[in-house]
Amino acid sequence: MSAAAIALVGDHSERHTAHRAIPRALELARDRLGAPVAWEWVATRRIADAGRDLAGFAGVWLVPASPYENAAGAIDAVRWAREQRLPFLGTCGGFQHALLEFGRHVAGIPGADHAETSPNGAALVVTPLSCSLVEKSGAVHFAEGSLLRAAYGAPSATEGYRCNYGFNAAYRPAFEAAGLRFTAWDDSGEVRGAELPGHPFFVGVLFQPERAALRGEAPPPVVAFVRAAAG
Repeated sequence: MSAAAIALVGDHSERHTAHRAIPRALELARDRLGAPVAWEWVATRRIADAGRDLAGFAGVWLVPASPYENAAGAIDAVRWAREQRLPFLGTCGGFQHALLEFGRHVAGIPGADHAETSPNGAALVVTPLSCSLVEKSGAVHFAEGSLLRAAYGAPSATEGYRCNYGFNAAYRPAFEAAGLRFTAWDDSGEVRGAELPGHPFFVGVLFQPERAALRGEAPPPVVAFVRAAAG
């Protein structure tokens, strides 16, 4: 059986803890599942047309460490996975850019933007967090019936972050009306993850579950993603 190939979309650098953790997370997930999967780093600058440049991949993981060199390419990768119904996982900055893609192309917010790169944007769906989450950990709670709840097999977990930006809750009604389901929150009720019902696997989280791999643990969302990509 040939291996299903996963595109790790982002600008790879070993200086990022998440980037060091991701291959190990995939190895642990592959070993747990006995799934024939492989992966390849795909720099955002390589993506001019995701339908062409990501052809042949069985899944897309939009990885942390934004701003991306080519944000348009990253967003196009999300759109391609969403429209082609390919398994998608977005962690940290990957989740933030999945929100931009959904806002622009599904939720009717063509100017959906990110405060880090466009602080004067007219429709900032990603804005500064009330408190920085750089190298912080905290409880995350999962919605009943969600992919995340099923992946963890528990109603909550403790996860680590490295971010200063998150979802602007003022846009939540528009996103939910367009079909996105928010399925993870912190203790104060701030959004920490979302899913797209009806899609085979489309999950984004603000935290970095991949870091568990550096402790030798298979991260539950990564296991679920690999299972979906392996088919």
